[in-house]
Amino acid sequence: MAQQEVKLLGFWASPFAYRVIWALKLKGVDYEYIEEDIFNKSPLFLQLNPLHKRVPVLIHGHRVICESYVIVQYIDETWPQYPLLPQHPYERAMARFWAEFAESKVTSTATPLIYIVFHLTAWMGICSRGEERERAAKLAMEAIEKIEELVKGKKLFGGESIGYLDICLGWISYWLPIWEEVGCMQMIDPIKFPATSSWIDTVLHHPVIRDNLPAREAMIVYFQKRSKDIYESRTGLRV
Repeated sequence: MAQQEVKLLGFWASPFAYRVIWALKLKGVDYEYIEEDIFNKSPLFLQLNPLHKRVPVLIHGHRVICESYVIVQYIDETWPQYPLLPQHPYERAMARFWAEFAESKVTSTATPLIYIVFHLTAWMGICSRGEERERAAKLAMEAIEKIEELVKGKKLFGGESIGYLDICLGWISYWLPIWEEVGCMQMIDPIKFPATSSWIDTVLHHPVIRDNLPAREAMIVYFQKRSKDIYESRTGLRV
């Protein structure tokens, strides 16, 4: 089964697609990358992922797998070389727990943490202005405090080598600083979050990560336009 053809449908600026790219590269799996226009989705893409209609989508032979976390776990179980999840059952369970925590932790306001970090804070921070942006940055930093506690005293979440959690949270190392620049705000203070900052540096220097990232300048231009369009759509104000 592992020898069957592998295809990945993604979008060049999507951190979710890059989770899968990193996992495939770490495993040494050959694959065909298919760029998907997320603003004008192809019939093939809608056929493959009719439920969520979002990237990434992995095709392995006749099997179709959606959602980046699910895909990364599928890759880890299908290709045993370079294990991403820990081998011990308890450690493996904890890795999945923390990934789930980052994806769906519920705060006192019943808002998923990843929604706070990714969309409502880090993302919506660059799509907002004034007090709303300040609140977004504050909530993002509260979430980063949890990450700081988790990675403190470690080189990587996976120990000495890139692992499952490093891939799951890897977007923080590259996308978040770009969003900070676009939004003219700081969420990861190296003094306040030294362990997270050190982890970011380690992740970005790993050859698989370093050599498989979208161009920074193109990302800045893209997210500047996206944040402007979303702000104007939400508020009716032009900037």
